[in-house]
Amino acid sequence: MAKNTKSAIKRATIRAMKELGTYKKEFDPLIEIYAELREQYAVLSGRFAAGGYPFEVSTADGGSKKAPIVATLESLRKDILAYTDRLCLNPKTIDGITVETKKQSVLAAALRQLE
Repeated sequence: MAKNTKSAIKRATIRAMKELGTYKKEFDPLIEIYAELREQYAVLSGRFAAGGYPFEVSTADGGSKKAPIVATLESLRKDILAYTDRLCLNPKTIDGITVETKKQSVLAAALRQLE
């Protein structure tokens, strides 16, 4: 369960973004929200499974409707997907971005050649 904690998700997200070359310190507030959404999703998914996946509940008039936990999970999925788009963590968005590379100064390049 430790891998689904907010702090573990945040660390893994930052690591993935660094590997992709898309991480900037300014994204930390978005990463924080994203990690919280993923943690909530993991907790609710566990409850949903433990309860036997009750996808419908009875209404007062004898009918049935979608269980509140199902609606919540669907909403969290949509929010998580939106954040993965913003943080460039899915194939759809990573293909459409250009990663900035820091240009090396002439002096730094000359010093590297001396190594």
